[in-house]
Amino acid sequence: MKLQTLFLKFIIASVSILNINFCFAQDKKNLAYPDEKHFKNLRQLTTGGDNAEAYFGFDNEHITFQRQNPKEGLNCDQIFYGTIPKSDKDSFKYKLVSTGNGRTTCAYLMPDHKHFLYASTHKAGKECPPTPDREKIKKYVWPIYSSYDIYVADFKGKITKQLTNTPGYDAEATISPKGDKIVFTSMRNGDIDIYTMNIDGTNVKQITHDIGYDGGACFSPDGKKIVWRASRPSTPDELKEYKDLLAQGLVMPTHMELYVANADGSDAHQVTHLGKANWAPAFTPDGKKLVFASDYEYERGFPFNLYLVNLDGTGLERISHDSSFDAFPMFSPDGKKFIFSSNRNNGGGHDTNVFICDWAD
Repeated sequence: MKLQTLFLKFIIASVSILNINFCFAQDKKNLAYPDEKHFKNLRQLTTGGDNAEAYFGFDNEHITFQRQNPKEGLNCDQIFYGTIPKSDKDSFKYKLVSTGNGRTTCAYLMPDHKHFLYASTHKAGKECPPTPDREKIKKYVWPIYSSYDIYVADFKGKITKQLTNTPGYDAEATISPKGDKIVFTSMRNGDIDIYTMNIDGTNVKQITHDIGYDGGACFSPDGKKIVWRASRPSTPDELKEYKDLLAQGLVMPTHMELYVANADGSDAHQVTHLGKANWAPAFTPDGKKLVFASDYEYERGFPFNLYLVNLDGTGLERISHDSSFDAFPMFSPDGKKFIFSSNRNNGGGHDTNVFICDWAD
């Protein structure tokens, strides 16, 4: 869900401009704020750079995540694989598993525990693809790189299969808990929609059809439903702006809501009606709620915090309270652990790191 990480850089830049220290209310020893009642034994896994989109494997013991840190020579996101520490005495050890070329995103561990999938632009060149000139465009936009395709690789970085090979953006892939299906985002039809395919890349089906950006989908714990984020331009001016930007390989992500449907795309319905940007959704372990990131409470478009909501849009609960950026939430398959990325505990700098905790109901 590459597009999500660009929000991270936008928030960092905005906070830096205001030169505000947002750490005054945080318990440095525990890393959690006093009212973050669900975060038990919160621990910081990474230090330095931008670390995001950390996702659990099927075994509850390993994660993939993407990391960018120019100080280490990582000028754009690459994929890393690590083992979750079993105790506070154990360090978090991780290694690079993508090619090191181009820009990569959206890694997810395969059910065989030997491979992972991810999206990459490396076939278009070793360099990082160019970022949009927002000063020229005069809007906050995300790039939709047409060079993204989805690959499967082993943990030595060897690509063993290319799953997509169509013109246009293919990325944002996640795997069903059953291990049989992949849901992903593609622009192969000229709009940005959600598709499913078998775990081997066969039997591709388009499952969203409305005009607007549809992406960042993931399955429910039983594999029967999906949740995703979507924009729905409706007025003539909104439609024109959306199509004009899309023709340049860009989208404007500042207005998105969450949708839920059956895994085949049927019975789709909007869950949130909050306004602003609601994104990075995932199901709770019982499949009855969603966890997601949102800036809806803030006039300036930041901070982003984490929320829980019922599938019918009721019972909204804020669960994180950093005054800069909390996002990319996910539960471990067994429901015991919770992982997310945050700007907390970065000494007032620009770093975003991965945090993990025991989930407390």
